[in-house]
Amino acid sequence: QVQVAESGGGLVQAGDSLRLSCAASSGRTFRNYAMGWFRQAAGKEREFVATISWSGGSTYYADSVKGRFTISRDNAKNTLYLQMNSLKPEDTAVYYCAAKTGPFYSWRLNDYDYWGQGTQVTVSS
Repeated sequence: QVQVAESGGGLVQAGDSLRLSCAASSGRTFRNYAMGWFRQAAGKEREFVATISWSGGSTYYADSVKGRFTISRDNAKNTLYLQMNSLKPEDTAVYYCAAKTGPFYSWRLNDYDYWGQGTQVTVSS
């Protein structure tokens, strides 16, 4: 089992950058999980943003963030990151970190076993 907690959200202007972090409490087993970032805007369903394999060697992005966002992980620090550049107002949402048991990444919400409480990102125009 793993517990995850997001941090780093905030209010920024369009074009700014922000880095989200997700700290995992599983200790040595963090590397046993593929990880993902999802987001949910007000009044909308939760959607996939980015995912990474347990080694960090494979990543996959939603088309809406490809080229602007970068997912990465530091297994020695039990931490997942999401570097967000060139932010747009439509990126405004609560961002969630999630852990999926096993090595392979996934863009499907239902594949994830553990979720954080989320961190708010607001991008003003």
